[in-house]
Amino acid sequence: MNTKNRNLIVGGLLIALVIAILAPFLASSNPDGLESTAESLEVPESEPAFESPLPDYAIPGMEDNPWGGVVALIIGTILVLLVTLGLASIFSKKNGNGSE
Repeated sequence: MNTKNRNLIVGGLLIALVIAILAPFLASSNPDGLESTAESLEVPESEPAFESPLPDYAIPGMEDNPWGGVVALIIGTILVLLVTLGLASIFSKKNGNGSE
């Protein structure tokens, strides 16, 4: 990975982490359009097909603590970055562009 790409990834990660830290404190407590429509139509909640490891952007047991949301968002941001870098590495090797 060259210096330009590394700087871009580090800069993007820093911006994403700043957003992850600020988001729980700036987010609205009012439901979004989809949730408010479902509530107004009295649509019953169904069981999820897949149980999230960090449901509602919070660490289980820390749902009422905004720092639990910050930690969950930071973990999620880093995991998404790692998965994306892993997939990019696999696809670049598959296409013969693995070494620069």
